[in-house]
Amino acid sequence: MERQPEPEYMDLEVEAAAYAAADFGEVNAAFVERLLEVAGTVARAVAIDLGTGPGDIPLRVAARRSGWRILAMDASWAMLRRAEQARNALAVGQGVRFVHADAKRLPVAAGCCDVVFSNSILHHITETAPFWSEVKRVARPGARVLLRDLARPADAAQARHIVETYAAGESTLLKEEYYRSLLSAYTFEEVRAQLDRAGLASLQVVRVTDRHLDVLGCVG
Repeated sequence: MERQPEPEYMDLEVEAAAYAAADFGEVNAAFVERLLEVAGTVARAVAIDLGTGPGDIPLRVAARRSGWRILAMDASWAMLRRAEQARNALAVGQGVRFVHADAKRLPVAAGCCDVVFSNSILHHITETAPFWSEVKRVARPGARVLLRDLARPADAAQARHIVETYAAGESTLLKEEYYRSLLSAYTFEEVRAQLDRAGLASLQVVRVTDRHLDVLGCVG
């Protein structure tokens, strides 16, 4: 099945509200556990979260790594408003700074980040070369990287099956967003080729579930 790109930004309030209201607690918790495994025991770090959405993941990370300074980026003002609301409600995340930014043009210095992470941004991006170029630019040598994203199913029927298996209880809007995201995702082979072209051959691509792949490792 050919990739069917979806809009790059989720900047409508109704989309942000549906995404923030969805139950991603188990999925996000699993991502944070994997991130901390990849990052190791480092107590102090500058980390960047690309496509933070409503901010649940960096807030979870901040609760586990109080010595990390986390720059949580998103190009959607609607998502960032939800993220700020989440921080205020939880009264945590003093080390998290939410920033309006496009992941293909990050407003940070080269080599400033010890940890680069992201959950579910890649399938939104059609021009992937600038994105991977920015990942490479902001990561210091030896920086730890974990990006998790959807992997494109073989066909539309399999995409629908995944939606009904894992999002049956969610709103109609969120289920349709999920379906479109699956069709917009990249395959294992496509992501591997993107990394090789970007000079990020040191990073691995690993299939971790029937619908997710991870990009992980150290920047050489």
